[in-house]
Amino acid sequence: MAIWVLFHLFVLLPLLSSTTNANTEGDALYALRRAVNDPENVLQSWDPTLVDPCTWFHVTCDSDNRVTRLDLGNAKLSGNLVPELGKLERLQYLELYMNSLVGSVPAELGGLKSLVSLDLYHNNLTGTIPPSLSKLSNLRFLDVSNNDLCGTIPTSGSFTKFTEESFVNNPRLEGPELMGFVRYDIGGCK
Repeated sequence: MAIWVLFHLFVLLPLLSSTTNANTEGDALYALRRAVNDPENVLQSWDPTLVDPCTWFHVTCDSDNRVTRLDLGNAKLSGNLVPELGKLERLQYLELYMNSLVGSVPAELGGLKSLVSLDLYHNNLTGTIPPSLSKLSNLRFLDVSNNDLCGTIPTSGSFTKFTEESFVNNPRLEGPELMGFVRYDIGGCK
């Protein structure tokens, strides 16, 4: 009897945990699919009945079948980003540039501790840049240019690495000074 219990603990529990992670990540990605319009059907393979989202197009996973990359740049998507994306714990690259995404950048993206690159340029995003993003110590590349973001650019944490080019063409976005660049003087976040 004790051997049977140990079998369940050491063999079946890790398998169950792996399936749970895949389901959580699949649910997070499917929440994005439901929140966007997809006229080119690039998300057609995103089937919520499949346990493993690693089989979906535009999704890359590591050897543990955890999502590490989401490549949906220039996919003609419109709609909103969803806070569920913050559940993709091992996500390193979030590429959503050159779409027609609207609404705010979810603060939950600040929980993506593995995130290296966040590309949201050329969308129609509004609202402030979530201060939670400054806590992403692995973030090496950020581009939120050509949106309609407003408020103040964070200057702490990971934001000390980014130049003005990361933020250009957001007419309602303002300083404080970013590494010696001239402060934005236009409009607030209303």
